[in-house]
Amino acid sequence: MKNIKYIVLSLVLASCGASSTKKGVIPPLFEVLTQQSDGGANIQFYEILTEPNEIKMLQNDEFLKKKISTLDVQKSNFLILNMGEKPTGGYSIGVESVEQVADSIHVRVKEVKPETGAMVTQSITYPYCVVKINSKKGIRIK
Repeated sequence: MKNIKYIVLSLVLASCGASSTKKGVIPPLFEVLTQQSDGGANIQFYEILTEPNEIKMLQNDEFLKKKISTLDVQKSNFLILNMGEKPTGGYSIGVESVEQVADSIHVRVKEVKPETGAMVTQSITYPYCVVKINSKKGIRIK
């Protein structure tokens, strides 16, 4: 009977020391770093940042620098999606889907406009979104 107690106790103690590892965990293909209804550029454009000197611009932003590591600069590309100047609130821009194909990454952008008659803020807005693509493959924006 004592032997059974020692075996059970040994198993319990051994299981307490076990730890899980994250080997084989695949990061998501993309991550939205920020999506804001105001603060973007006054013209509509989509920009792909691939070079470290381009990505440095994002790292200078107080909010984004905490979300972009040195490893990200080497292994990821970034997108800046600007919707341009909009006459009211209720507009947004983001990513609808990201698909990896053999030689590139296809990104489908989603622009949202307020419904006709919707209650919106009566101020000019500049919606934008910054996205990290966890790949250095070429990017096609649709």
